[in-house]
Amino acid sequence: MNSPVLQLLVLAGIAVFLILRLRSVLGTRDGHEPTREVQAPQKPRTHKLEVIEGGPDHDIIDHVPEDSETAVALAQMKRAEPSFGVTDFLGGARGAYEMILMAFERGEIDDMRPFLSEDVYNSFAEVIAIREEKGLTIETDFIGIRDMTLSSAAFDDASRTAEITVKFVGELVSVVRGADGEIVEGEPGKSKRQKDVWTFERAMGADDPNWRLVATGE
Repeated sequence: MNSPVLQLLVLAGIAVFLILRLRSVLGTRDGHEPTREVQAPQKPRTHKLEVIEGGPDHDIIDHVPEDSETAVALAQMKRAEPSFGVTDFLGGARGAYEMILMAFERGEIDDMRPFLSEDVYNSFAEVIAIREEKGLTIETDFIGIRDMTLSSAAFDDASRTAEITVKFVGELVSVVRGADGEIVEGEPGKSKRQKDVWTFERAMGADDPNWRLVATGE
């Protein structure tokens, strides 16, 4: 077997390993596909959302079913911190998704450490270290977020800790190159869908306004 073929097989093996590792921390990437609206699962109507100023709180029910457990948790967050807004949170989550995702792709996550839990930071750092060890580089252009859905929320009264899980469908162009510059995964100019489920956490009423990414999945 000649040397160029052997090098190609080695790089292909590395690419397969890297793709599997990326899926464990950043979700899945698919080819072109129509955007599908993902709706929060319907829950039995066992809760009654607090009526605010004579009517339902549209900042909550515009995003989740009115009598769902998620709606109740969001209302608890608002009681714990009246300045909290679901729509404002989702706007911040949209920006955080692009910022953190691109920092990971570029291998520059140190600046993101205040926004990541220790476990998430370590998972990202491990994948980046593997890429560097194998001499792999990633060229990425973020196209945009095609869909974003508030999936679930939980609030702990005792610790005042809030957790909100968001489903993202982003679109980006990503090319993985080997140490010799040859492409081992992806295609220049061809976008792919990136699917992620991220959970953010924060202590409501705390001086620090930042939410931290505490879990990732697909």
